[in-house]
Amino acid sequence: MAQVAMVNSSNFNTEVMQASEPVLIDFWGDNCAPCKMMVPVLERLAQKFEGQLKIVKCNAIENQELAMQYGVMNMPTFLLLKNGQVVEQLIGAMSEVRLSDKIIAAINS
Repeated sequence: MAQVAMVNSSNFNTEVMQASEPVLIDFWGDNCAPCKMMVPVLERLAQKFEGQLKIVKCNAIENQELAMQYGVMNMPTFLLLKNGQVVEQLIGAMSEVRLSDKIIAAINS
């Protein structure tokens, strides 16, 4: 059963940059209502794309250096990385369908 993993500055390189599959990073914050709304969406997408995509969460407040490195100014911010390169950046809460469509495009690119 696929799970949404937590990443931080100490495991980011291993979990994200060295991943063999595309990675969706959710930059979130504890007091962010839209971030909380996206939790069940991400959990369903982790199941749907198991084996094709890794989904991780990164607390932008606790990992400000990573947030700054990727230009995260709002939460939630979703980055789709393929081979360690950002291929898509999405900002704000969105429907499961829209996020799924972006994931499919990234996997197939």
